Amino acid sequence: MDPPVSGFGPVRLLVLQPTPFCNLDCDYCYLPDRGDRTRLSFELLEAALERVLESPFFDGGFTLLWHAGEPLTLPIGFYDEASRRIQAVLERHGLPPSTVVQSLQTNATVINQAWCECFARNDIHVGVSLDGPAFLHDAHRVTRTGLPTHAAAMRGVNWLQRCAIPFEVISVLTADGLDHADAIADFFLEHGIADVGFNMEETEGANAHSSLEAGAAERPALEGRYRRFMERIWQRSREHPDALRIREFDGITSLACSDGRLDHTDMNSPFVIVNVDARGNVSTFDPELLSVRTERFGDFAFGHVQRDRLVDLAASDKFRQVHREIRAGVERCRASCDYFGLCGGGAGSNKYWEHGRFDATSTEHCRYRIQLVADVVLAGMERELGIAG
Repeated sequence: MDPPVSGFGPVRLLVLQPTPFCNLDCDYCYLPDRGDRTRLSFELLEAALERVLESPFFDGGFTLLWHAGEPLTLPIGFYDEASRRIQAVLERHGLPPSTVVQSLQTNATVINQAWCECFARNDIHVGVSLDGPAFLHDAHRVTRTGLPTHAAAMRGVNWLQRCAIPFEVISVLTADGLDHADAIADFFLEHGIADVGFNMEETEGANAHSSLEAGAAERPALEGRYRRFMERIWQRSREHPDALRIREFDGITSLACSDGRLDHTDMNSPFVIVNVDARGNVSTFDPELLSVRTERFGDFAFGHVQRDRLVDLAASDKFRQVHREIRAGVERCRASCDYFGLCGGGAGSNKYWEHGRFDATSTEHCRYRIQLVADVVLAGMERELGIAG
């Protein structure tokens, strides 16, 4: 008899780690073992797809994200064969090709015309990790021998633009970027990069300390710098609404304009996200939990794709403990935080790395990514509507 799964899923994202290896050595990366050249086998790829498609959490379609390492350190032929196998699995299930949408997150340093042709023929959506102008990007994103990578990343971006491959950028915001809002905005505008999301540097996994952490005495000044950064980025994005779209602003504006509120997030809801590492270990919740080890839980793998159905994972003791603690944290957030409707209880990984538990409430992540940004966006909207106090 299957365990109860009411309220779990549906699967919206299958995160596959093609390899843990990365050709860069970014100083804020959360992933351990970035020198590990293990490669996801096609048998594990097919097993992961079968586990999703056979499960009660499948409801018609999802994104397959190649992530958690640098995907493009594998050859183009890997993605051609992977795409062929994905379609073969879908055909066996009588499902249309559109059921699975492929995406990947890359540092772009090796992108050339051949890679762009691969993205086009396999309909792979592209996300690029790029921290703005070279003086900020190269301060943190270097090769394994310590060399700067901005020029190589921009060559990749130029190839994407030349070949008309759409892409979005994720830019990691560290403390040294907070005083350079105009330089960052100018960079994206000058290079025709319109879709940008800011990820704050997080205390997470292998990155034991974020430059955005501060003690009680230093916190007001650091938060003030962050707020002023976001206020200036808001102004610049409003001056160029079609040329600079900021993910965080769009999300909060959409909720405010629709009077919508979040009750949960994909990262604190079981089996909305399914994560599989290069060895076939499988988990759910935040992708960032999969490849790390902790003293309390060991790793966060709940099973293996060649051995366990997704519904069986939900019956494991480790899953039940993690899920119970995550839900307790969400309910504590719901009861105590005025911003709950904008974050839905946050991400369990941030709570765990900052507090050592999933049932915590406020984190640096939610303070910076939700609360301060929401204050900036709502104040800006009020000014534009002429209702600011």
